[in-house]
Amino acid sequence: MLGARQLQASRCARQAAGSIKLNHRMVGCKAVANGSTQPRRASNDDKKQLIDNVDCFIFDCDGVIWRGDSVIDGVPETLDMLRAMGKRLVFVTNNSTKSRAGYLGKFTGLGLKVNAEEIYSSSYAAAAYLESINFDKKVYVIGESGILEELDLKGIQHLGGPGDADKVVALKKGEYMEHDEDVGAVVVGFDRYINYYKIQYATLCIRENPGCLFIATNRDAVTHLTDAQEWAGNGSMVGAIAGSTKREPITVGKPAEFMLDNIARTFGLQRQQICMVGDRLDTDILFGKNGGLTTCLVLSGEPDAFSPGNENQTSTNLHRTSQTLLALDPCLAACLVVSGAQRTLRRLSLAADAANDSRFYQPTISLQCFNRCSSKM
Repeated sequence: MLGARQLQASRCARQAAGSIKLNHRMVGCKAVANGSTQPRRASNDDKKQLIDNVDCFIFDCDGVIWRGDSVIDGVPETLDMLRAMGKRLVFVTNNSTKSRAGYLGKFTGLGLKVNAEEIYSSSYAAAAYLESINFDKKVYVIGESGILEELDLKGIQHLGGPGDADKVVALKKGEYMEHDEDVGAVVVGFDRYINYYKIQYATLCIRENPGCLFIATNRDAVTHLTDAQEWAGNGSMVGAIAGSTKREPITVGKPAEFMLDNIARTFGLQRQQICMVGDRLDTDILFGKNGGLTTCLVLSGEPDAFSPGNENQTSTNLHRTSQTLLALDPCLAACLVVSGAQRTLRRLSLAADAANDSRFYQPTISLQCFNRCSSKM
């Protein structure tokens, strides 16, 4: 049996989905004072209120700004519009393969005008975290050049990374692997060249070096490395080390607190001034919810989350992750930027039915979204 809140949310989502035309307009359900809900198209006043109340927009990159090497439609116009309004823009990504300088090159190559200090990659977050605790030992890196470049900029010694990509463990009789006892932290980021040597070396450092830190740039299950499909994310690399060491890592990327705290402190922002814009419930929206931010969900990067054929899997995933996901209010707490196919909208009721965890239900905080494709404010 569905609870009253589930029935209300499901009904509202179905009504909204049935009335939506795919014209890239913002559509929302707004809770009224007496607790009832009424689906309606968000007005220009609603959009203006969101813009007026937010001083800083934090954008996820993969799936929101771009997919693979292609910029998403409407993004350049939206960024230009927000800058013209005097809004602070920050771009965050859990992808640690590039440094801030590397991501600046990607933004520039896509024709987007962004400053390096506006970019927060998880590779930068890892180096910034070590700097914040006055770390003075060596770091063993499972990851790619982005992490090494950021550690170099902070003056932190490191080993591993791409340099260990070709190392092989023969496992001959009596084989014994030496490791550097001065390693005080292992940083695990996305690594396309991860191998058994790296796993064993990291395991030895964490298990045998007293006080050695285990740091994860992120624990994403999947990532958008190309625009053709999803790829196994850094969670698979982190999981290997967590399994061999029986240790849980310090996570510095989304949805952990460190990155948000660093951004707010650097730019002198209060949490209520910030809106997090993302495409993933379990990282972007949770990042904003945990931090007390306004949150904005777009479907540009996760278009198949509610698609036909995934009904059972989607329901299972949402039930399982409701402990760590966005809280949906009775009307789905949603004003969605519609960039997927109509089948996406037809599955919204599934999300409403699945999210029924009162611990994450905050009726005074709705998921808000502005129309990325419309400049008619």
